[in-house]
Amino acid sequence: MAVLQVQPARLRGRLRPPGDKSISHRAVLVGALASGVTVARNFLEAEDTLRSVDCVRALGVPVELEGGTLRVHGRSRWSEPGRVLDVGNSGTTIRLLCGLVSGQPVEAVLDGDASLRRRPMDRVVEPLRRMGADIQARDGRFAPVRVRGGTLRPARHELPLASAQVKSALLLAGLYAEGWTVVVEPAASRDHTERLLGAMGVPVETRPLEGGGVEAGVEGPARPEAVELQVPGDFSSAAFFVAGAAAQAGAELVVEHVGLNATRTGLLEVLREMGAEVRVEDLREVAGEPTGTLLVRGRQLRGVQVGGALIPRLIDEIPALAVAAALAEGETVVRDAAELRVKESDRIRTVVRALRAVGVDAEELPDGMVIRGGKIRGGEVDPEGDHRVAMAFGVAGLLSRDGVRVVGSECAAVSFPRFERWLRVLAAR
Repeated sequence: MAVLQVQPARLRGRLRPPGDKSISHRAVLVGALASGVTVARNFLEAEDTLRSVDCVRALGVPVELEGGTLRVHGRSRWSEPGRVLDVGNSGTTIRLLCGLVSGQPVEAVLDGDASLRRRPMDRVVEPLRRMGADIQARDGRFAPVRVRGGTLRPARHELPLASAQVKSALLLAGLYAEGWTVVVEPAASRDHTERLLGAMGVPVETRPLEGGGVEAGVEGPARPEAVELQVPGDFSSAAFFVAGAAAQAGAELVVEHVGLNATRTGLLEVLREMGAEVRVEDLREVAGEPTGTLLVRGRQLRGVQVGGALIPRLIDEIPALAVAAALAEGETVVRDAAELRVKESDRIRTVVRALRAVGVDAEELPDGMVIRGGKIRGGEVDPEGDHRVAMAFGVAGLLSRDGVRVVGSECAAVSFPRFERWLRVLAAR
């Protein structure tokens, strides 16, 4: 088990984050169905995304990956896999494949590691059944999931919780159905699937609803057309350094070529409300995705209230936000984030335990947490195999008084294989 020891240091320098994990997943999974060869440059080669590559290959789709460039030779009909499709820890892989395999003439079993087996799959299994899918989950809720592909029908789905993974699975299943498949969410979740499908020639419609909801739909049957894209830098990976720099007086950070999709950047809004100095420069669009450069200068922050429709747009960044809140003046309260209970760990419990372990006054709420800021003393943290918690508290070590030890830090490779290298590069002692 790897142990990451981080000593106090000033955050300074330029960061070019790895390719976006969400877009990398979708490039290989949607590209596997597309007509032609989909090319994705700056593809993220991390444990999660490589699981998607492995599963697609097992379904008979040729995939080449060399030097960060992905080439997927799409096929309209996939092959019967000769083994269980092992998604490891990747919730995106298993949920999106449930939708894609449901319309293929194959039978497949999808399974993952112990952590993934605790995550709920019924939220995608039940709506797929309403589309006619033959799909079974362990105890009706968990992996492994068995899918027997066949004929699907369109449907209108109203999701009780905003979830990009569930929405994406249903829209991808809708590619096989005749007519419009529509997904309604109570708040906007990340929209990378809609953007990519639109760029690949699939009829896609999205619109806001009265009361704050969002509706997205695809018209099938439709087969995506292959595209070439440059994957922007992953905002969620950059977020640990952005939040840390924003909260550390004297810190200066430049983040280059980072994705700035508005469905992902709720953290920037919260940091600005806390008093952070964060600017966006060189904003442009690359393959349908907004990208740009972030300039961050550290200063004293203040506690805020976070909740409501903002939560789906920063759900993965809450561990990073928690570290910034630990240095802020006053109390930060996060609500409406019960989804964190079913991430790679119970992320509410894991983050609060880690905060307490480094001397921060924090408590759990059923749907969030309370953080009373001031300082990070330091200590030893167990991220419980959760890559985002490990990285958040690696950065916390730079902001601490005595340093932080992260036990089991190897889990960061799930999404950011070079995290420790960047931590060293940006630590200006």
